Amino acid sequence: MPGTPAAREPLWRDLVGDVLRRERLAQERTLKDVAEAARISMPYLSEVERGRKEASSEVLAAAAGALGLRLGDLLSLAQDELARHIRTRAGRGRPSRTGQYDGLCLAA
Repeated sequence: MPGTPAAREPLWRDLVGDVLRRERLAQERTLKDVAEAARISMPYLSEVERGRKEASSEVLAAAAGALGLRLGDLLSLAQDELARHIRTRAGRGRPSRTGQYDGLCLAA
């Protein structure tokens, strides 16, 4: 509908943070435990999980590794979240430009 503001798409850092937090909680691990295993500070990991910090690929790889994931696994799970968001939004009468979602390509 013209003049209606578009729904805000999630930021990549929010998606990645959500995946990190969900994986950590699924493993019943504390923020302190994962931060120590990843060799990053607990406050910084908390900020990354909340989508407040745009973490480097090295930090993301370390956090993923501490959770038993590879960086590719983390990014794939975040991409799945984005696809879910797009499908949900399209289901509310806001189809994507092509009417379907064909995937996401990332470059570092």
